[in-house]
Amino acid sequence: ASYWNHRIHDLEMTDHPVGTLAFFDDLDDYRFDKLRYLPQLVDFSAYRGQRLLEVGCGIGTDLVRFAKGGARVTGVDLAQTAIDLARKNVELNGVAAEELRVADGEALPYPDASFDVVYGHGVIQYTANPARLIRECHRVLRPGGAAIFMVYNRVSWLNAMSKVTKVALEHEDAPVLKKFSIAEFRGLLSPFSDVRIVPERFPVKSRLHKGWKGLAFNTFFVGTFNALPRAWVRPLGWHLMAFCKR
Repeated sequence: ASYWNHRIHDLEMTDHPVGTLAFFDDLDDYRFDKLRYLPQLVDFSAYRGQRLLEVGCGIGTDLVRFAKGGARVTGVDLAQTAIDLARKNVELNGVAAEELRVADGEALPYPDASFDVVYGHGVIQYTANPARLIRECHRVLRPGGAAIFMVYNRVSWLNAMSKVTKVALEHEDAPVLKKFSIAEFRGLLSPFSDVRIVPERFPVKSRLHKGWKGLAFNTFFVGTFNALPRAWVRPLGWHLMAFCKR
């Protein structure tokens, strides 16, 4: 909690004051430029009228999109800083949340079968006990409900590139950072009756890295990698997206 209270994800991608609408717009723009695949895989407007819980909601970027699509959203995060900003984000975007609160994903403060959908993008890898978090998400999900998760792929292009170029991954200094193979991720999701895993996040030009490494990445690597047949490189995607049914 202390670590995440002092770090706003992607803060360096905006010059606008923290908590303003322009601040939230910049971070939304950067997130969905970097994660172009996400709205292609997750239809944010497909959950109208459904109760949706986001575990590790951060500043509420994805949660606002679900709310705009008509979902009845609840968000939890370990960091009070994140929850305060998520409340501001919701307010400035003219949507509503049923609840935004500080809570631990490994001990969710909700009864069994409380939600139709549970969403956790980029959260499992930062928790001390991923299996416990998955069990909690399964517990609060109603029978037949949907869960959507993302973790980092240990056997991926970005993990390999980080080691070769000596460029640290985002939040590599976090108290916990776990990466998973596809098989390991599938095993972690064993409480669910149906699991589909989709490797994603292939190279796009980076706004974050500068200098000769950034130039080489943006000029040569991105084009070369994306010219290869997707079937060859798909298992190497940096993000493993899981679509689960309870």
